[in-house]
Amino acid sequence: MTSRTFELKRTTGETEIKVRVALDGEGKAEVNTGLGFLDHMVAQLARHGKMDITLRCKGDLHIDDHHTTEDCGLALGAVLLGLAGDRRGLRRFGQAYAPLDEALARAVVDLSGRPWPEIHLGLRREKLGEVACENLVHFLQSLAIAGRMNLHVDVLRGDNDHHRVEASFKAVALALRQAFTQEGGGVPSTKGVLG
Repeated sequence: MTSRTFELKRTTGETEIKVRVALDGEGKAEVNTGLGFLDHMVAQLARHGKMDITLRCKGDLHIDDHHTTEDCGLALGAVLLGLAGDRRGLRRFGQAYAPLDEALARAVVDLSGRPWPEIHLGLRREKLGEVACENLVHFLQSLAIAGRMNLHVDVLRGDNDHHRVEASFKAVALALRQAFTQEGGGVPSTKGVLG
């Protein structure tokens, strides 16, 4: 099997990002975004998706966490898009549930080439660590848009917002792992093409 690894650099007036993903990894994460909670969530994607992720971001955190969180989602999504290629041989669809104590999240992904995020975490707190809860939702939206994937994430129950978010990221990781499974030689579409 060929190495399924992709990397990119993304530089704007707000952030400077380097990201590398090896799909067939061991779940290792080397993440430094300047936002501890975001680092923790990206590490969940790596660990439970069995991807090795290296993500480094220097962002304008003196303003707030928005640009860093959004741009990390965009960069990681762009890498996943590069890894998907024409989707030839990929399962394409993935679905997973993940619990964390009282919280239960469901994620469903389609590497369709048609981006559509439906992210419903039901968070009540303003922030987790130094990350605004609205920006955690925005990270997943940005991931789906840049990755040109259909991504539905719903928290079905849970009282603790940390648990709700972490269960969501774990479910997304498991669903992505399924969707990126290689199981054939053709494009998984009756149209013969995706995108």
